[in-house]
Amino acid sequence: MRCLRKRSAVSFLGVLVICLLFMNLYIEDGYVLEGDKQLIRETATHQLNSERYVHTFKDLSNFSGSINVSYRYLAGTPLPRKRYLTIGLSSVKRKKGNYLLETIKSIFEQSSYEELKEITVVVHLADFDSSWCEGMVQDISQKFAHHIIAGRLMVIHAPEEYYPVLDGLKRNYNDPEDRVKFRSKQNVDYAFLLNFCANLSDYYVMLEDDVRCSKNFLTAVKKVITSREGSYWVTLEFSKLGYIGKLYHSHDLPRLAHFLLMFYQEMPCDWLLIHFRGLLAQKDVIRFKPSLFQHMGYYSSYKGAENKLKDDDFEEDSFDIPDNPPANLHTNMNVFENYEASKAYSSIDEYFWGKAPSTGDLYVIVFEKPIKISKIKVITGTEDRQNDILHHGALEVGEKIVGSKKGRQCTTYLRLGEFKNGNFEMTDVEHKVLFDINCMRILVTKSQKEWLIIRSISIWTSQPLNQ
Repeated sequence: MRCLRKRSAVSFLGVLVICLLFMNLYIEDGYVLEGDKQLIRETATHQLNSERYVHTFKDLSNFSGSINVSYRYLAGTPLPRKRYLTIGLSSVKRKKGNYLLETIKSIFEQSSYEELKEITVVVHLADFDSSWCEGMVQDISQKFAHHIIAGRLMVIHAPEEYYPVLDGLKRNYNDPEDRVKFRSKQNVDYAFLLNFCANLSDYYVMLEDDVRCSKNFLTAVKKVITSREGSYWVTLEFSKLGYIGKLYHSHDLPRLAHFLLMFYQEMPCDWLLIHFRGLLAQKDVIRFKPSLFQHMGYYSSYKGAENKLKDDDFEEDSFDIPDNPPANLHTNMNVFENYEASKAYSSIDEYFWGKAPSTGDLYVIVFEKPIKISKIKVITGTEDRQNDILHHGALEVGEKIVGSKKGRQCTTYLRLGEFKNGNFEMTDVEHKVLFDINCMRILVTKSQKEWLIIRSISIWTSQPLNQ
């Protein structure tokens, strides 16, 4: 009887706790909802107090539509034919230094004649100082007249009357008032630029106005986009700095423009971009190395403060992205956590990490189709784990594949060479290997106590022998 009463009491308490929890959640939800309503009312009141903001605010309900802004065309006009890539720049007057002309020059000089046919550069002169804008337009028109005539360069300006309130904004992160105003206006500058560029091309890349480009960057971008066919992405990153080298589908630009406008006073643009990417279900950063764009300015556009940031992954010479043809990858090494074999073969900034390998351990790549290889490059270890390299190993290529789809393997291998200081690189492979290559493997030739990071495996192909 006591046991029955005890069980009944426990059951009653359990039900009571669950009810209290639901009541608590209901109360909290009501409080949050009421808080949200109050915030919306305050925000709407604050924004709608400015008649100038009506031009943009009335369109925020339609995230796929364009924002109603009447742009001033300062130089050039849009061509009827869509290009492959639009490069967007927003620029304001700086207290010290001006790098805009050098940035535009770098874009055009680092592009081949064929690449120039596929790009459009849009410069948004976003300063409210009309005399500065006129002076910049004059300089741009003189230096880049042939690009303007060819439809490759446009200079625009969004009038001040279309901007929302920029004074008396929330001071998030304890930023000083002038800093809040600067970064909030910058968000709107970018929003208006994105809005203008939405229908000019298939893809869009954002640069800042103090950037140097790598040689043939467009060819590299196209190769990356092709390699990502069939996979979902919102943002591809070609620099790790700020709002430099961030690539989007043009069809996403209206939504991004609206997003920046909605939260223009909340935080800096590069932080907002992280939230935008996440909201569209791209959880992880997809960044490619080496970087295609480098920050070259010494003075910031904010108060002329020093800004010495550099992207140490940038390479100015011709950026040759490997082909890395489709393949299955496996290893018999003890893999650490989720640093699986496929991560070393990816063009994204990630790697394979295995626990201390032993003699005879293998990392194997089995290609879906026979290939002819022109160049191979394998890098092990990282900057912060310089001893986690392959101390003793060899690279081999194989033919005569056998087995089922999941268990395919080569029966014959040819050794191409040994690893030196943890790396392997060989060119003109097609002249040294006279057969179609079905497999490639890394062989551990001596046990080591250190763990092994394979940072990247890069393969460049030529036409296979058998079509």
